[in-house]
Order: sequence, then C-alpha cells, then structure tokens
Amino acid sequence: MNTSTDNDKDHLRYAEYVLGLLDADARAAVAREVAEQPEAAAAVGRWQAWLNPLAVELPAVAPPAAAWEGIRSRLGLGAQARPGLWESLALWRWLGVGATAVAACLLVLTLTRPGLPAPPTATTPAVLMVSTIARDDGVASWTATMDPERGELLLVPATPEPLASGRDTELWLIPEGAPPIAVGVFPAAQGKRFALPRALVDRLGPTAALAVSVEPAGGSPTGQPTGPVIAKGAIRAA
Repeated sequence: MNTSTDNDKDHLRYAEYVLGLLDADARAAVAREVAEQPEAAAAVGRWQAWLNPLAVELPAVAPPAAAWEGIRSRLGLGAQARPGLWESLALWRWLGVGATAVAACLLVLTLTRPGLPAPPTATTPAVLMVSTIARDDGVASWTATMDPERGELLLVPATPEPLASGRDTELWLIPEGAPPIAVGVFPAAQGKRFALPRALVDRLGPTAALAVSVEPAGGSPTGQPTGPVIAKGAIRAA
C-alpha cells in the first residue's frame, strides 16, 4: 500500500523525468513504468502539460557557428568528403516532405474515423494553473502546478535559498485585495503536494498570487506571514 509520502516521491520522480533531471537508470525505470502502467503514463502526461509552458519563457539561444563542424569532425566526416546518401540535403528534404504527408494522412483518417470524440477546440478552457515563484532578482525558487478539479497543488524546488536552523518556509495564497491565506509549511529544498480545500480552490485565478515566507519552525504562529517574503509569483492558466 502506498503512503502519502510514497505518492509524493512518485510525483517528484515523474516531474524530474519530464525535466530531464534523472540519471540513466532512474530514467529507464520511469520509462518502463510509463510503458506498463497507465497511471504512470497519465502522471507524466500531466507533468508535461504543467511544465512545458514554463519553457516558453526561456529565450532562444543560437548554437556556436562551429558546432556543426565539431559534430562532423567527431563523426569522422572530413570537410572535403563527398556527401553520401545520408548526408544529402535533397534526400532529407524529400523525407521531410514525405513524413509530413504521411502525418497529414494519418491525422485525416483519425479525425474522420467514426465513433471517435471530436478533438478539443481552441476555446476549451485550461484546467491546470501554474506559477513561477521567484525572488526579487527574477530567479525562480519554486514552481507550482495546481489542479483545481482534483484540489491539488504540487510544489517543486528550482533554486531555493538555504534556511537558517530552526526556520521553515511557508506557502501562501494571496487573493487580490485580501489577506494571505496559509497553504502550508514545506521543506525548502524538497517538493511537496498540498491538498487544497474547496474554499481555497475557489480563490485561485489570474488575479491571485503565491508567495513564500520564512517562518519559525512549524509555520507562522499568527496565521499571517511574520518573516520576510523571499519569493512570489502570479498564477496563470497552463
């Protein structure tokens, strides 16, 4: 029987799998779970939906001009070597066009197959919400994904700051024009899954924000932040 802690660790493994943080053995183990267990495949799919939008915020980086020549050199392809069949630009263009045509045919067959539900439209509302909880200098300390339907919030560390002994980090929901609402205490360098009561789920949305404060061990004694707020971030639809 899995405990809550076991489930949290599984959630984090799937997040690390999507982020590419696992070593080869751990990644292979998760890949087997995805192939054999529908629950694991669904969990990884949810993480991809939650985390992929964060990559949109990253600026594009052009590779160095010498990168291609370095690849050719390591593969033993001299600059004067005559291009073979698999280096033919015309061949790859032909294969690309062919693959696109095949994909288009498969898409048409899939969409026209009787008995299948209609694909979602662009107006389908997003269910999941995300927040990048960052320091004042813009560096992300944690990322949060929220599933209002299931009443869950999953917090994953990015680059959290170390805490002094006897201090804890506490997560807060800050609705627009209202005082902060305590979500819960969590280990700064570890992820945690929070169960959200319906009253708190109803306060989520683009006008609200998440924040993290440093509190005495066990959390704020007053029900409001008493220590410094070290990171905050707006909530948006994924």
